[in-house]
Amino acid sequence: MSDFVVRVALPADRLPIYRMLELYQHDLSDIWDQDLNSHGEYGYALDRYWDSEGFYPFLATADGKYAGFALANQAVRIGTEGYWMDQFFVLKKYRSQGVGQLLATSAFTTLPGRWEVGQMPQNFPAQAFWRRIVDRHTAGHFKEHEVLAGRWQGIVQVFESTTAR
Repeated sequence: MSDFVVRVALPADRLPIYRMLELYQHDLSDIWDQDLNSHGEYGYALDRYWDSEGFYPFLATADGKYAGFALANQAVRIGTEGYWMDQFFVLKKYRSQGVGQLLATSAFTTLPGRWEVGQMPQNFPAQAFWRRIVDRHTAGHFKEHEVLAGRWQGIVQVFESTTAR
Protein backbone atom coordinates (compact mmCIF):
# COMPACT_ATOMS: atom_id res chain seq x y z
CA MET A 1 0.00 0.00 0.00
CA SER A 2 1.43 3.34 -1.03
CA ASP A 3 1.61 6.44 1.13
CA PHE A 4 -0.44 9.06 -0.74
CA VAL A 5 0.04 12.76 -0.09
CA VAL A 6 -1.73 15.76 -1.64
CA ARG A 7 -0.22 19.23 -1.46
CA VAL A 8 -0.32 22.55 -3.23
CA ALA A 9 1.96 22.23 -6.26
CA LEU A 10 5.14 24.30 -6.25
CA PRO A 11 6.78 26.01 -9.24
CA ALA A 12 9.32 23.15 -9.25
CA ASP A 13 6.40 20.77 -10.00
CA ARG A 14 5.45 22.64 -13.18
CA LEU A 15 7.35 20.42 -15.66
CA PRO A 16 6.13 17.09 -14.20
CA ILE A 17 2.56 18.43 -14.17
CA TYR A 18 2.96 19.62 -17.76
CA ARG A 19 4.12 16.13 -18.76
CA MET A 20 1.20 14.52 -16.91
CA LEU A 21 -1.11 16.95 -18.75
CA GLU A 22 0.23 15.56 -22.03
CA LEU A 23 -0.67 12.03 -20.87
CA TYR A 24 -4.10 13.25 -19.76
CA GLN A 25 -4.78 14.93 -23.09
CA HIS A 26 -3.64 11.81 -24.94
CA ASP A 27 -6.00 9.68 -22.81
CA LEU A 28 -8.87 11.93 -23.94
CA SER A 29 -7.79 12.29 -27.58
CA ASP A 30 -10.60 10.04 -28.80
CA ILE A 31 -13.28 12.38 -27.37
CA TRP A 32 -11.46 15.75 -27.16
CA ASP A 33 -10.76 17.15 -30.63
CA GLN A 34 -7.22 18.48 -30.49
CA ASP A 35 -4.01 18.01 -32.43
CA LEU A 36 -0.33 18.05 -31.59
CA ASN A 37 1.52 21.32 -32.16
CA SER A 38 4.78 21.78 -34.07
CA HIS A 39 6.70 20.48 -31.01
CA GLY A 40 4.67 17.26 -30.91
CA GLU A 41 2.75 18.37 -27.83
CA TYR A 42 -0.87 19.10 -27.10
CA GLY A 43 0.22 22.08 -25.02
CA TYR A 44 -1.49 23.76 -22.13
CA ALA A 45 -1.20 27.25 -20.61
CA LEU A 46 0.08 26.00 -17.27
CA ASP A 47 2.22 28.95 -16.11
CA ARG A 48 -0.87 30.92 -15.04
CA TYR A 49 -1.31 28.47 -12.15
CA TRP A 50 1.72 30.07 -10.49
CA ASP A 51 1.79 33.51 -12.13
CA SER A 52 -1.83 34.68 -11.70
CA GLU A 53 -4.39 35.13 -8.95
CA GLY A 54 -7.33 32.73 -8.85
CA PHE A 55 -5.44 29.63 -10.07
CA TYR A 56 -4.80 26.71 -7.75
CA PRO A 57 -2.52 23.74 -8.60
CA PHE A 58 -2.57 20.58 -6.48
CA LEU A 59 -0.25 17.59 -6.70
CA ALA A 60 -0.69 13.99 -5.54
CA THR A 61 2.29 11.79 -4.76
CA ALA A 62 2.62 8.12 -3.91
CA ASP A 63 5.65 7.28 -1.79
CA GLY A 64 7.15 10.58 -2.92
CA LYS A 65 6.60 9.90 -6.64
CA TYR A 66 4.24 11.88 -8.85
CA ALA A 67 0.79 10.27 -8.99
CA GLY A 68 -1.56 12.96 -10.31
CA PHE A 69 -2.68 16.56 -10.21
CA ALA A 70 -5.70 18.81 -9.97
CA LEU A 71 -5.95 22.31 -11.42
CA ALA A 72 -8.70 24.55 -10.10
CA ASN A 73 -9.57 28.10 -11.09
CA GLN A 74 -12.52 30.47 -10.89
CA ALA A 75 -13.85 30.09 -14.46
CA VAL A 76 -17.20 28.62 -13.37
CA ARG A 77 -19.72 27.58 -16.04
CA ILE A 78 -23.06 27.63 -14.21
CA GLY A 79 -22.86 30.39 -11.62
CA THR A 80 -21.03 33.69 -11.40
CA GLU A 81 -18.47 32.78 -8.74
CA GLY A 82 -16.84 29.80 -7.11
CA TYR A 83 -14.23 27.24 -8.06
CA TRP A 84 -14.01 25.19 -11.25
CA MET A 85 -12.10 21.90 -11.45
CA ASP A 86 -10.25 22.76 -14.64
CA GLN A 87 -8.11 19.64 -15.08
CA PHE A 88 -7.84 16.46 -13.03
CA PHE A 89 -5.65 13.44 -13.65
CA VAL A 90 -4.38 10.37 -11.81
CA LEU A 91 -1.77 8.13 -13.43
CA LYS A 92 -3.26 4.75 -14.39
CA LYS A 93 -0.91 2.97 -11.98
CA TYR A 94 -2.61 4.72 -9.04
CA ARG A 95 -6.24 4.64 -10.13
CA SER A 96 -8.77 2.74 -8.00
CA GLN A 97 -6.52 3.14 -4.94
CA GLY A 98 -8.18 6.21 -3.42
CA VAL A 99 -5.79 8.79 -4.91
CA GLY A 100 -8.53 10.48 -6.93
CA GLN A 101 -10.82 10.80 -3.93
CA LEU A 102 -7.99 12.14 -1.74
CA LEU A 103 -6.90 14.60 -4.43
CA ALA A 104 -10.42 15.88 -5.08
CA THR A 105 -11.37 16.11 -1.41
CA SER A 106 -8.13 17.92 -0.60
CA ALA A 107 -8.85 20.54 -3.26
CA PHE A 108 -12.46 20.93 -2.09
CA THR A 109 -11.51 21.42 1.55
CA THR A 110 -8.48 23.63 0.84
CA LEU A 111 -10.76 25.96 -1.15
CA PRO A 112 -14.06 25.98 0.77
CA GLY A 113 -17.09 27.47 -0.93
CA ARG A 114 -19.09 26.90 -4.08
CA TRP A 115 -17.65 24.35 -6.54
CA GLU A 116 -18.41 23.23 -10.07
CA VAL A 117 -16.93 20.05 -11.52
CA GLY A 118 -17.55 19.36 -15.21
CA GLN A 119 -17.11 16.44 -17.55
CA MET A 120 -17.29 16.16 -21.32
CA PRO A 121 -20.55 14.61 -22.58
CA GLN A 122 -18.83 11.47 -23.93
CA ASN A 123 -16.60 10.90 -20.89
CA PHE A 124 -18.84 8.44 -19.06
CA PRO A 125 -16.11 7.08 -16.74
CA ALA A 126 -15.36 10.62 -15.53
CA GLN A 127 -19.05 11.31 -14.99
CA ALA A 128 -19.39 8.17 -12.85
CA PHE A 129 -16.22 9.04 -10.90
CA TRP A 130 -17.28 12.62 -10.15
CA ARG A 131 -20.85 11.69 -9.22
CA ARG A 132 -19.46 9.20 -6.70
CA ILE A 133 -16.80 11.58 -5.31
CA VAL A 134 -19.12 14.60 -5.05
CA ASP A 135 -21.91 12.48 -3.55
CA ARG A 136 -19.54 11.20 -0.85
CA HIS A 137 -18.08 14.63 -0.16
CA THR A 138 -21.46 16.35 0.14
CA ALA A 139 -23.55 13.49 1.55
CA GLY A 140 -25.70 13.78 -1.58
CA HIS A 141 -26.19 17.55 -1.40
CA PHE A 142 -25.30 18.61 -4.93
CA LYS A 143 -27.07 19.54 -8.13
CA GLU A 144 -26.22 18.34 -11.59
CA HIS A 145 -26.62 20.41 -14.74
CA GLU A 146 -26.19 19.73 -18.43
CA VAL A 147 -24.57 22.57 -20.37
CA LEU A 148 -25.70 22.35 -24.00
CA ALA A 149 -24.57 25.70 -25.44
CA GLY A 150 -21.41 27.76 -25.47
CA ARG A 151 -17.71 27.07 -25.82
CA TRP A 152 -17.71 24.38 -23.11
CA GLN A 153 -20.46 21.76 -23.02
CA GLY A 154 -20.99 18.83 -20.70
CA ILE A 155 -22.22 17.62 -17.33
CA VAL A 156 -21.56 19.78 -14.22
CA GLN A 157 -21.97 18.95 -10.53
CA VAL A 158 -22.49 22.04 -8.35
CA PHE A 159 -22.08 21.98 -4.57
CA GLU A 160 -20.80 23.77 -1.48
CA SER A 161 -17.67 22.53 0.26
CA THR A 162 -16.44 23.27 3.76
CA THR A 163 -13.13 22.71 5.49
CA ALA A 164 -14.63 20.22 7.95
CA ARG A 165 -15.84 17.09 6.16
